[in-house]
Amino acid sequence: MNHEVLVKLFDDPDEVKHFEKGRFELVYMPNMTIGRATYEPGWKWSDHVGVGVRKYCTVEHLGIVLGGRMAILMEDGSSCELGPGSCFYIPSAAHDGWVVGEEDYVSLHLLGADEYNRQIHHTP
Repeated sequence: MNHEVLVKLFDDPDEVKHFEKGRFELVYMPNMTIGRATYEPGWKWSDHVGVGVRKYCTVEHLGIVLGGRMAILMEDGSSCELGPGSCFYIPSAAHDGWVVGEEDYVSLHLLGADEYNRQIHHTP
C-alpha cells in the first residue's frame, strides 16, 4: 500500500491553457483533476472560449470562487452572480458566463475541469 502524500502547487501546474483575457491551469491528482480559472475584466465565455464553436458552455461545474465576480446566464433565461466564497454547481445545461466589474475572477473547479480543458482553444 502506498502511503505517500502528494502535494502539487498551482504555481507550477501540470498544464496551462492561455486564451484571450484568461487562462486555465490544471493539476492532476489521483482520481481528480483540479482546475484554476483566471479571467480578466471583459472576459465572456461565448466570446473568448466558445467563439466559433458553440454559443453556450455545456460543461457541468462544481467549484469555489476565490476572487472577483461572475454572472451566469442559463439558456432558459435564469441567472445568478457568483462572488468570493461562493461554492457553485452549474449543471450541464447550456449556459454563458462573464466577468462582472474591474477585478480578475478566479475560481477552483473540482468537477468538470477535464471537459472544460478540452473545450478551450489554446493561444500561445
